[in-house]
Amino acid sequence: MSLKNYTYHRRSTWPVRVGCVELGGDNSIRLQSMTSTSTMDSEGSVEQIKRIVDAGGEIVRLTAQGVREAENLADISARLREAGIGTPLVADIHFNPRAAFAAASRVEKVRINPGNFVDPGRVFKKIDYTDEEYAAEIVKIEEGLVPLLDICKQHSTALRIGVNHGSLSDRIMSRYGDTPAGMVESALEFLRVCLKHDFRDVVISIKASNVGVMVETVRRLVAAMDAEDMHFPLHLGVTEAGDAEDGRIKSAVGIGSLLADGIGDTIRVSLSEEPELEIPEAARIARFISGLSAGKPVNPVAVPDGYNEFSPSRRKSVWSDRLPQVVGLDIPAGDMRDAITLLAEDGLTDGVAELLSADSAKVVVLDSKDANAIGHLKAFMMEMVNRGLENPVIIRRGYGDMAEEDMIIAASIELGSLLLAGFADGVWIESERLSRDRLNDMALAILQATRMRISKTEFISCPGCGRTLYDLQSTLRDIKAATSHLKGLKIGVMGCIVNGPGEMADADYGYVGAAAGKISLYKGKECIEKNIPTEDAISHLIALIKANGDWTEPQD
Repeated sequence: MSLKNYTYHRRSTWPVRVGCVELGGDNSIRLQSMTSTSTMDSEGSVEQIKRIVDAGGEIVRLTAQGVREAENLADISARLREAGIGTPLVADIHFNPRAAFAAASRVEKVRINPGNFVDPGRVFKKIDYTDEEYAAEIVKIEEGLVPLLDICKQHSTALRIGVNHGSLSDRIMSRYGDTPAGMVESALEFLRVCLKHDFRDVVISIKASNVGVMVETVRRLVAAMDAEDMHFPLHLGVTEAGDAEDGRIKSAVGIGSLLADGIGDTIRVSLSEEPELEIPEAARIARFISGLSAGKPVNPVAVPDGYNEFSPSRRKSVWSDRLPQVVGLDIPAGDMRDAITLLAEDGLTDGVAELLSADSAKVVVLDSKDANAIGHLKAFMMEMVNRGLENPVIIRRGYGDMAEEDMIIAASIELGSLLLAGFADGVWIESERLSRDRLNDMALAILQATRMRISKTEFISCPGCGRTLYDLQSTLRDIKAATSHLKGLKIGVMGCIVNGPGEMADADYGYVGAAAGKISLYKGKECIEKNIPTEDAISHLIALIKANGDWTEPQD
């Protein structure tokens, strides 16, 4: 067994300067967003960046799909500086190293995607490599990356190595599969080159639309970097999180669970909405996490051998065969009178342990009044595992008169962290402001974000950027209106093909921008119909769902 200390503390990272903003090290969690304008539209981009900055954004990213767009970043930057705005700009590059070379002298940071910077774009084809052939491919990465590092050194430009689950190369997929291990190795290959050439101005991100996959992969990456004495700062985000409350909850569960572990230096809440609306949500997450440091120290607890800290299984209990329960929906609150209510920070005493051991059906309602409730709750639950106690545990969190917008974030982080750790058989949210029905809906949305319990359609939608080929926000609203009754179905709505097919590998159906005014439809990874006029695409999507037997008529 090893000991685990759940007291909150930040992971130590190397500081990286991005223009006038330093992140990592002892700096606060930095907030950022990305424009949705065309990068060739200087005026529109500048106005949108101003709105992001006014909302509190500290770093702004723009797409640069070609050299022309990369070169125009200089004009956007000049206009902002003339207006007295020094906010660092980041060029987002896919498929086009020449665009990265052009951007590196014009902006403060360049983001490249290991899945398509040197390796060709994926076609989901399995390739068999000998070890010698694979080693030769690694050499190609160095040959392709070093010229960019040289430009970045010359201009004091930082680099973000941004891995996306949806755009792993066929080379990585062929050796590691569509796995967190493949995502981690995709990042490490580039990081090793950076260190070999003494370049440390690197931020790393590793994202997925599946919250559980995203959290597991980042944890694996941190462990792998620690093993190689790498301490690069991390950018966190759940890609294609969607919009409205579901998008906010998915982001808060994923980003917040990692930040609560002390992992993460800069964050983006990706929403299929106007980009300035992302910043207040990111700020709420950062504020909540900053409050954890006020918590009392958590006593270290033994972690049993074989415990999977990256992707824990649900703890064994007498309710293991049930979906996680919601008090107030599945169980009347009055039925909890017979449960034993405990505060996690009081610890699991021998007397309580004996009581629970004598009656494994006895329900535990576990709460905490400490600022770092997450740490105390996890430590208590780990002690129950160590003692072999299989009593059902309901995690209760009360939020008093907290504003609804803040409560959504707080509950998502706290309950999401416990659910992803496998430590909850049920959840119970209390509030002086919100109705029981509203609280139940919130609980179900948090459970859906962790995929512990599916109660509605899941929409995997990107936030849109300068590559988006149609009106994504209105289209997403129309698709939701037509398909939100299809419980359990996952539908991807993507602005372009950069991550579309890959990120939708987890979706049942996909709606992807193929060209201006044209849509392609997918079933899983397979493209079923190409270049449908935008005005006809939703009806074609419905027809595809019907043809595969997944359609039901909405109930009145």
